[in-house]
Amino acid sequence: MTETAQVNQIANFAPVEWPENIKIAAKSPSEYVPPLDAQLGGKEREFMYFWHALPHLWWDLDYETFLRERRVRMARVVQRAWEELTSGAKSKAAPLAPTVEQIILGRETESVEFKSTLHTNLHTKQVDDKMQLSVLKTIAGFLNNNGGTLLIGVADDGEVLGLDADNFPNEDKYGLHLVNLIADRIGQIFLPYVHAHFKDQDDKRVLVVRCERGPKAAFVKDGALQRFYVRGGNATAELQGISITDYVTKRLD
Repeated sequence: MTETAQVNQIANFAPVEWPENIKIAAKSPSEYVPPLDAQLGGKEREFMYFWHALPHLWWDLDYETFLRERRVRMARVVQRAWEELTSGAKSKAAPLAPTVEQIILGRETESVEFKSTLHTNLHTKQVDDKMQLSVLKTIAGFLNNNGGTLLIGVADDGEVLGLDADNFPNEDKYGLHLVNLIADRIGQIFLPYVHAHFKDQDDKRVLVVRCERGPKAAFVKDGALQRFYVRGGNATAELQGISITDYVTKRLD
């Protein structure tokens, strides 16, 4: 192959073509990267960030910090390549995501939690911010660990309750409410790392919220407070003070 266009396509490791390059022009990465990043799925982002040796939110780092972070990741890429070349290991297909039924049968774990509702207290039948905070702290806990799955519309014992108790007019409104909660109280930057979709189970609707490992520490706004949660076993725990610093430092190692 000798044509420049063909050679460039073969050698081009970036997921950006000429039309996007023209639009980007001389813009800063902090302007043009976030919309591109938001379009990536969890597995795709993980793949891209690893092989491009990029730290999460790299476009917000000062250049010296970016270089330090990237050198470490470049070493990991070389190490991975060496291991695969010398061991003869072949890439395996990604496992299929478990069904709602399989998740429920596996019960609550470090990476799975059930919530009966998004914002309705089943005892008072009223909207209760404690319910919303409970959902948000689980999502933040997953973001601060290695991700996980939250099922809304499922009781702690695995009984499928459905979503009717939350009394939203339709699923679009339901999903938008969750998106707004995450954006307002955890941060808009985390939205690409949280994926929600509705599924049928036992003739009822359930909201499946799959969370990736977040790009940085996730705090939940609770009035004037900023709370930090992590997963431990099948529960979400709040850390305070120096424990937060220790955890975040260890997480970034």
